[in-house]
Amino acid sequence: MTILSFLAILGVGIGAGFINVIAGGGSLLTLPILIFFGLPSAVANGTNRIALMAQNIVAIISYRKDGYFDGKFSLLLAIPALIGSIVGAQIAVNIPDDLFNRILSIVMIVVLVIMIWKPHKNLSAASGKDSRLKKIGLAFIFFIIGIYGGFIQAGVGFVIIAALTLVTGLSLVKINSIKVFVVAVYTLSALVVFVVNDQIHWGYGVTLAVGTSIGAFLGSKFAVKHGDKWIQRFLIVAVIAMAIKLFFFT
Repeated sequence: MTILSFLAILGVGIGAGFINVIAGGGSLLTLPILIFFGLPSAVANGTNRIALMAQNIVAIISYRKDGYFDGKFSLLLAIPALIGSIVGAQIAVNIPDDLFNRILSIVMIVVLVIMIWKPHKNLSAASGKDSRLKKIGLAFIFFIIGIYGGFIQAGVGFVIIAALTLVTGLSLVKINSIKVFVVAVYTLSALVVFVVNDQIHWGYGVTLAVGTSIGAFLGSKFAVKHGDKWIQRFLIVAVIAMAIKLFFFT
């Protein structure tokens, strides 16, 4: 790892951690930057999980301190997501680099559209308590979410927010507290798959994890009026450029 790559990955990690707290979608920057610095797609995918683990652990601790953590319900959703993530991570380990890069480029554009359009904000929260049928439905949904998260991760937060908003009557704060726990749990299982298959660059991973943790801390403490709009504008330009590079110049 060169000084240039160290500084670049640390800087992107700080930016991604900040973006994830303020707007979401930080993985749209971290995964491509690892690929651009020469890591095979599977290794970049696995390495990115170290940063995701660090960032979500920080968020879980914060939510617990603020009293927004529902351990029982979060665990109910995390278990099927964990099982699904093992399937998804195994697919990611075995998929050819060029195919993965093209899939990632398409996912990046789709997630970018979701970030701009924000359809999950227009969903109506369900009323009443969760029935057994709702919980079974959520368990299946989170199994599918786990497969996607284990495979590629980017934008999964929007899917989780949309699913919980549509099915439950929980506040956005509680939904986010569930989200970070579920992502942390299935990321751990996916990370194990990547480690077992020797698809981790520990130097890049630790550097990125330090960056995202710093960024998450700064983002949670630093509230700038209309700052999310400027972050979104930056993301639009960066994601489109990276998606074109990944799709046409893999």
